[in-house]
Amino acid sequence: MTDDQDVWPAGAPQVGQKAELTREVKLQDIEMFTAISGDRNPLHYDAEVARATRFGGIIVQGGITSAILNAVVAEKLPGPGTVFLHVDWNFKAPVRPGDKITGAVEVLKVRSDKPMTELKTTVTRDDGTVALEGEALCYTMPLPRPRDR
Repeated sequence: MTDDQDVWPAGAPQVGQKAELTREVKLQDIEMFTAISGDRNPLHYDAEVARATRFGGIIVQGGITSAILNAVVAEKLPGPGTVFLHVDWNFKAPVRPGDKITGAVEVLKVRSDKPMTELKTTVTRDDGTVALEGEALCYTMPLPRPRDR
């Protein structure tokens, strides 16, 4: 078993601990995500088509909405070395270019036998609407320290 200090230099996460990040979503995000994924759905590009749907306009791909959670878990909580093992996300409302979104996580459970963490996850638009909610299971691996590289 790996020592907690090797995995989490600042100590293991605690149940109830929270972290978040906020960013503005831009049209350029749609273009970059399309370059990565190949997703050219008209809901993301064709204003006329998108306006005629229940969304009423251009929306960003779900991968853009959820991506902020990758940053929260890798940068803040649980922190560097963390990857998703399983996610269970419900997309509740669209995100549009120009929206500011906040990705937030809350620790629900920390395993004592392995560096695994269960998180409550949400992405909320700046108008207070929850765009995504669910849970994630994460694994945090120790990263080489500068002297170990």
